[in-house]
Amino acid sequence: MNKFFKGALAAGALAMATPAFAQEIIVVSHGQANDAFWNVVKNGVEQAGKDVGVNVEYRAPETFDMVAMSQLIDAAVNQEPDGLIVSIPDADALGPSIERAVAAGIPVISINSGAEVAKELGALLHVGQDEFDAGKAAGEELASMGGSNAICVNHEVGNVSLDLRCEGFAEGFGGNVTVLPTSNDPTEIESKVAAALASDESVDTVMALGASSAGEPSVAAVKASGRDVNVASFDLSANFLQSIVDGDAAFAIDQQQYLQGYLSVNFMGLHAKYGLMPGGNVPSGPNLVTADKAAQVIELSSQGIR
Repeated sequence: MNKFFKGALAAGALAMATPAFAQEIIVVSHGQANDAFWNVVKNGVEQAGKDVGVNVEYRAPETFDMVAMSQLIDAAVNQEPDGLIVSIPDADALGPSIERAVAAGIPVISINSGAEVAKELGALLHVGQDEFDAGKAAGEELASMGGSNAICVNHEVGNVSLDLRCEGFAEGFGGNVTVLPTSNDPTEIESKVAAALASDESVDTVMALGASSAGEPSVAAVKASGRDVNVASFDLSANFLQSIVDGDAAFAIDQQQYLQGYLSVNFMGLHAKYGLMPGGNVPSGPNLVTADKAAQVIELSSQGIR
């Protein structure tokens, strides 16, 4: 076999093994830069990009800012990617930008928040959990533990998903529930939870909406008070899971946010390459993590996977 023929065969094999173009996928979330929860989502996004063989870029505003997020979506649309993945914490603010993407022929998948509006905005599907039902399940569990007077610590008031968590929690709990609005600063949250406990001796339950941002400081505030108060949280962190193991917290609700990042990119990559797409929304949670399960996932949480 001559050198020319060998070279032609090698070039032909390379052409068959290499896609004609690399798919470009952009992910825009509302996750704040200092939020450990969204770092796990980003880890899932990046791993899926490697596994599926697509170029994927993750973008988010520095703070919970819907104007900035809509601008990020608009900028992504202008780049004409092969797919756009978005969270939808505020449909009124973000809807027009998402609809522009759909009108431009860009496939859209929503993750984490926005399940109730994703379809009407034109998204192909949603990957996440039903936040109201998850909150209701948490409320029922904490009520069964004897709770009757609770605070729901909301670190992003106006984020529809977090508001739904508190609403579902109130319905499931059945007792008195007061929403405690805060920022996502753990120091501020610990101070506000401590003040809420000090001002009302009958508070026996604290429902946090994010493990590292709100759950951990809520546990610290309760321990400092010396009171017998049940603390539970949405989402996971290694420290909050350890609090469950140690008996300082009741449970965590895991929506498996790694899957939200991983599956959405996986689905979008397969859609861009082969036109494949699941026929409906994909629930990533909720899963209740109690003391008997917490120890198993601490290591994965510390690795940014759970």
